[in-house]
Amino acid sequence: MEASPGPDARVPGPTSELPPDPSESAHTPPTPDDAIRYTLDLASPGTLIAILETSEGSVTCELFEKRAPLTVANFVGLARGLKAYVDPQTDRSVTGRPFFDGQSFHRVIPGFLIQGGDPTGTGYGGPGYVIPDEFHSELRHDRPGTLSMANLGPDSGGSQFFITEVAAPHLDDRHTVFGRCSDLETVRAISHIPADPENRPNEDVQLLRVIIERRAE
Repeated sequence: MEASPGPDARVPGPTSELPPDPSESAHTPPTPDDAIRYTLDLASPGTLIAILETSEGSVTCELFEKRAPLTVANFVGLARGLKAYVDPQTDRSVTGRPFFDGQSFHRVIPGFLIQGGDPTGTGYGGPGYVIPDEFHSELRHDRPGTLSMANLGPDSGGSQFFITEVAAPHLDDRHTVFGRCSDLETVRAISHIPADPENRPNEDVQLLRVIIERRAE
């Protein structure tokens, strides 16, 4: 994969106590209303947070649910096993199983970004559907720790995401920013793992699980 111009996705937390909707299709993206459904049991008020537990440490990200509601709904629904998706190994619909748990970061570029969210670990995988872009004038790639969607072009994101190590303004209005992450020492540790010419890390860097919670402001 090329390090420039930006992250590509080459194909279009613990399991919640809420039951998945059996009528939900694994081939359709979530709706804005799903953002509410996927977080109903997180009763306490506060900021929606994603904790990415990796083999190199944890990364905590604030999710911008009001300014990127569809993208956040998609990420949260997949992370909690509430959004149906297509299992690439069986080509069958899956619900009730957290999507990101046990995956790997398949792209690492020192001084730029780390990328994950591909169930195949190849850079070609996704959830079986695509979601539209959500650009917001206040959400830019203007600092390290920006959480954003990888894609192949307009409205082609799915499940692959990246976290920047530096500001990357050339990605503005091309990739949906939907969160901001701290614990950047973990991001730097992952991005500096030796990689092959296509930026695939030479060792397995696991995304062990994604925990979704609310924290008091």
